[in-house]
Amino acid sequence: MDSVLIANRGEIAVRVIRAAREMGLRAIAVYSELDRDALHVRLADEAWSIGPAPAAESYLNADAILDAAARSGAEAVHPGYGFLAENAAFARRVGEAGLTWVGPPAEAIATMGDKIASRRAAEAAGVPGVPGTLEPVRQAADLRAVADAYGLPIVVKAAHGGGGRGLRVVRRADDLERAFEAARREADAYFANPEVYVERYLEGPRHIEAQVLCDRHGNAVFLGERDCSLQRRHQKLVEEAPSPALSPRRRRELGKAAVAVARAAHYESAGTVEFLLDREGNFYFLEMNTRLQVEHTVTEAVTGIDLVKEQLRLADGEHLTIDEAVPRGHAIEFRINAEDPGRGFRPTPGRILEYREPGGFGVRVDSGYEAGSSISQYYDNLIAKLVVWGADRAEALARARRALGEFRITGVPTTLPFHRLVLDLPAFFEGTHDTSTVEAGLDLGALAQPEPDPVPEPAGAGRTLTVEVGGKRFEVRLFTPEAPAAEGPRRPPTRRRGPSPASIEFSEPEGLVTAPMQGTIVKVHQRAGEAVEAGAPLFVLEAMKMENELRAPTAGQIIDLRVREGDLVSAGQVLAIVR
Repeated sequence: MDSVLIANRGEIAVRVIRAAREMGLRAIAVYSELDRDALHVRLADEAWSIGPAPAAESYLNADAILDAAARSGAEAVHPGYGFLAENAAFARRVGEAGLTWVGPPAEAIATMGDKIASRRAAEAAGVPGVPGTLEPVRQAADLRAVADAYGLPIVVKAAHGGGGRGLRVVRRADDLERAFEAARREADAYFANPEVYVERYLEGPRHIEAQVLCDRHGNAVFLGERDCSLQRRHQKLVEEAPSPALSPRRRRELGKAAVAVARAAHYESAGTVEFLLDREGNFYFLEMNTRLQVEHTVTEAVTGIDLVKEQLRLADGEHLTIDEAVPRGHAIEFRINAEDPGRGFRPTPGRILEYREPGGFGVRVDSGYEAGSSISQYYDNLIAKLVVWGADRAEALARARRALGEFRITGVPTTLPFHRLVLDLPAFFEGTHDTSTVEAGLDLGALAQPEPDPVPEPAGAGRTLTVEVGGKRFEVRLFTPEAPAAEGPRRPPTRRRGPSPASIEFSEPEGLVTAPMQGTIVKVHQRAGEAVEAGAPLFVLEAMKMENELRAPTAGQIIDLRVREGDLVSAGQVLAIVR
């Protein structure tokens, strides 16, 4: 192997490019039209266009990616995480094209990507899962029968997904049908398969995951665990290694269980076996992620093992050279997202004005952005990952406080204020937090950040243009003389006669329903003319891979409904009026 195409974007593409270049490999990037000038594109040895901004037309376009691989002469494909990383059909096509797939066999991806099949495989390996169904639940009536059998609360999950998407917790019988429909819709949107299954919902568990490496020669090794319990809406915010919740004995048991699951799936490459740890200290198999995790960095920090390089070596057929990994010190990762924690972690696309990373001993930042970069609604909103290492957890926390204080991002609201607040949270400081801590124990309203101002385009006589020749990216520096703007005829201001349409249609401002952010309307619950109660669901708005339910601000009648399912809306746009 002498070249690798990275079928991804953002910080993970940058991460893989750097590892590939250190190994002497030619690093080939792909990009959507929106990412023409992205950091990963500029760091690669060469870059190829694969389509328009929407992921379905670019980073999820297997034909375009394989065509770029063929034209670039790539010998291998590294999928990163997300997009096609856990797509068994894509992995199979990469192999059929004569390329090396940097990941597990397609059969292992298919088995572990199907959450029902993976539960069966884990149980066959002697690793029990959370009590639940081993068959898909196909209609709401069946869900009621499952709820009666297990008792509430239960959790409805996408059978072919993860990352908190296609997941709904049901605590009341009245919510069963709505949760079932929402989980199926989101599962279909993100994973192209609406199948869901059900588990008993564990109250306040710890989320512990085990990192494994496996070669094609039958060798496997456990590289330690990560604690990913600090979450919101079942999506991780902070991860650390090792877990403060595990004793040495439990750690050994967890490692053996993880390796058993990997062997049962005939696994190769880097993989993560996830578990839930209940309040009594029992752990249950949750799922296996057949790719590199976002939080792989904390394992690297405490083991000194470069997991991306190991992936590339294993894909090239090499044997494992690691028999055992003994963690040294403690590492914590903070996900810096373009979200406003003071407004319910609302996604905040926009342009970064100032970007200044912290540094110093024991500090690492992985990012795909810089000052001037734009955060798009089309992709995940992860800006950067701050990773700190200390000789013990106390030093790691102290280093985190210093590094978070140095980190500066302006232009878009971010989760930085949340992370600074978390360090003062007793449950996190003492290591006793669980997956419910953020929602149950934190008032984040004071963290609301100002809305970003529009950013004007910079002016100047010279500029760099990106051009494509046969799909390959080149940069051209264009110099043009400054010219005064021509004075054209000026349009007179528009005059309105009578009251504005808004003042005719409604009298109380609280009856106005607007989009809190740019996104896509994926569900319209009501019709024009219908009466609604205050708090009744009106729309589901999808933005930056997250669903947001918009509710009626007041009781009344919907006198104006302005959007349909599938409509793209902008922040502040009027969606409906309730009188």
